[in-house]
Amino acid sequence: MAKEYSFYPGCSSQDKASSSNYLRSVEAMCEELDITLNHIPDWNCCGASIGYAGGGELPRLALSARNLALSEEHNKGQDVVATCAACWLATKETQERLEHDSDLMAETNVALKEAGLEFKNENKVRHMVEVLIEDFGYEELGKHVKKPLEGMKIAGYVGCQTNRPFGIDGESFENPKYLDKFIETMGAEPVEKYDKKVQCCGGALAFSEPEKSQAMIKDIIESAYDGGAEMIVTPCPVCQMNVEVYQDQINAQYGTKFKMPVVYYSTLMAVAYGRNAKDAALDGQVIRAKRLEEIAAK
Repeated sequence: MAKEYSFYPGCSSQDKASSSNYLRSVEAMCEELDITLNHIPDWNCCGASIGYAGGGELPRLALSARNLALSEEHNKGQDVVATCAACWLATKETQERLEHDSDLMAETNVALKEAGLEFKNENKVRHMVEVLIEDFGYEELGKHVKKPLEGMKIAGYVGCQTNRPFGIDGESFENPKYLDKFIETMGAEPVEKYDKKVQCCGGALAFSEPEKSQAMIKDIIESAYDGGAEMIVTPCPVCQMNVEVYQDQINAQYGTKFKMPVVYYSTLMAVAYGRNAKDAALDGQVIRAKRLEEIAAK
């Protein structure tokens, strides 16, 4: 039986945006799991990090509250699901803040009233990985594997935004295991001791202070190599972009020879579920994931 969710795709997933390949792989994965994603109509940007840059608290919260109100109106009774870590965090924070602050909730609804909307806080806000873990579970996810990723060793890089402050229920903040379990479920071997698993990739520092961000990224990649990984998998579009696309600059700066593919969990799953390279969005990689391409071509 199909499961339905109210889907907030976020800006970076749109056509020709930085993580449009993420959305494509998520859609392929969801087709295999019989998941229906009902897009929130007329959704807007969540504000992400720029929302903290001086616009004020109320406008930032009102952006996400508008999306939640639209979801309540058009996708009644459905949990709101985001795939972008920043979108999930901003939306989840808004829900929690307004749930526990009646004055702020009232102020937000005054703003939303101008658009003919009201936020009632009726539904959960969840990251896609929460849906996979809580609504399906690893055993069920494993039943859909058609092409096990045997012989591959992969580092599960969680990053910081899907780890704190909310995290995934039942997971350790210091050493979350859910990506390791996804990797095992798909037939590959996870890096057991990956000490940079939850280190921040630098986020927007990649633009404002690249030398600091790239030093952080260097540690993340080195730790994966030290664990014997041939690939990194992540649930976050910013992490995926930063850790993948700056490797040439890091090599030039530090004399390293990094060429580590960085893919989304959904890409990994789409390949294991028998989808081709295009469906799994492998053509969107800057550093080709050749082993996954080979498996997808079988």
